[in-house]
Amino acid sequence: MTPDWIAVDWGTTRLRVWAMQGPKAVQSRNSDKGMGGLSRDGFEPALLELIADWLPASGRMPVIACGMVGARTGWAEAEYRAVPCTPLDPHQAIRPAVRDARLDVRILPGLSQSAPADVMRGEETQIAGYLASDPGFDGTLCLPGTHCKWVRIARGRVEAFQTYMTGEMFSLISRQSVLRLSLGGAVPDAGAAASGAADALADPHAAQRELFSLRAGALLHNLAPEQAAGRLSGLLIGAELGAARDFWHNRKTIIIGAPELAALYETPMRTAGADARRMDGAQLVLAGLTAAHLALQEKP
Repeated sequence: MTPDWIAVDWGTTRLRVWAMQGPKAVQSRNSDKGMGGLSRDGFEPALLELIADWLPASGRMPVIACGMVGARTGWAEAEYRAVPCTPLDPHQAIRPAVRDARLDVRILPGLSQSAPADVMRGEETQIAGYLASDPGFDGTLCLPGTHCKWVRIARGRVEAFQTYMTGEMFSLISRQSVLRLSLGGAVPDAGAAASGAADALADPHAAQRELFSLRAGALLHNLAPEQAAGRLSGLLIGAELGAARDFWHNRKTIIIGAPELAALYETPMRTAGADARRMDGAQLVLAGLTAAHLALQEKP
């Protein structure tokens, strides 16, 4: 099976590839060869491990890649495009040097914002994937994760965005602070998370004030690890929602991400009266890469 082209989503920890026939994915593979564990000369071998049997005996295979593969410490740096702009311009993709002559690799650029200073890589492709199905969308996209992106969209362009390190903060606090003794790696309870988020959204000081009480509650009142983890998650998300209020207040908001995580944002926002709904973003990167492939078939 020789595909028409190959789509690649290359993050910090994971590498995902799809064999594409036009807009249809006919096969997919993945590995743990993320950007974070590779030297610059390790990217091509890591890619070939997954796609070598998809390559033609002669000629060149188009490969379109997004994500941290284009970071300064990635395969080759793809310069950021400054907002306001469309989420993707595949004609500004860069071609890294390759040893296998069958590879024709393009790495899509990320987006940047000068004030306040901010950058994104990979999320712009998810945004393009969403807009491919809803080109007239006017509102906010929220992409929660390790680093949550709040993105204002109008007229098919990214007008502004803001990054919050909420997911990373939860990971650091739950694994490296004194609270690790009370959380023990427990899965956050959804009800406790919703309550914590509502409290922090109503009171911007709640997160700072209540963190240590989670440890005290475990010692004095046998607070369950799942309840403590949920409360911590909710307090941090609620603080983020309060800080990002200008993005979602009185604006249509789509929360794009894994269903469980997206729900932790949707519930307190809707309780606060927001016009918010969530959707699973699992296929949006591929939709964005497909949009980039189609655009490359057109003249720049």
